[in-house]
Amino acid sequence: MAELVILIGLPGAGKSSFYRDRFAVTHAHVSKDLMRNRRDRQARQLALIDEALAAGRSVVVDNVNATAADRAALIDAARRRNAPVVGYVFTTNATECSRRNRSRTGRERVPEVAIRAAAKRFERPTQAEGFDRLVEVRADAGRFEIAPHDGDGKEGAACTIFLLSAASTAGERCS
Repeated sequence: MAELVILIGLPGAGKSSFYRDRFAVTHAHVSKDLMRNRRDRQARQLALIDEALAAGRSVVVDNVNATAADRAALIDAARRRNAPVVGYVFTTNATECSRRNRSRTGRERVPEVAIRAAAKRFERPTQAEGFDRLVEVRADAGRFEIAPHDGDGKEGAACTIFLLSAASTAGERCS
């Protein structure tokens, strides 16, 4: 079944690198950054998502997606095609994003004000927005660490996973 993956994080957080590392082979890539000369970027983005999902292809939306309102149209598009929605929330802070951005060149580099503005607007996603699953991503030196995200605006909680055998079924469960 095709899914919609929404990457959520500041410019320079590692979203595009994560897409290339984890999804490039299996998911279509939709990003407003690739539509710089279009006036109707939101409409075009939604059309591309709908076309891919209609064809049974999974999609990654690689934008800042800073607010619940930004994400709502994406989630609605997935729901119209009965596609599950997974949000990957990047925990990279604005200072680190700015540092990474300074090493970018050409069109990849964004104005510093874009990072600060996105940080001010940023709303942590919640399960109530319609996500089927939320995951925290920590991007560091080209590596990605993934942890559960509780979807209530708190940091992802680490949990212990027990492998149960018929001999013992006691122990705390991870939800």
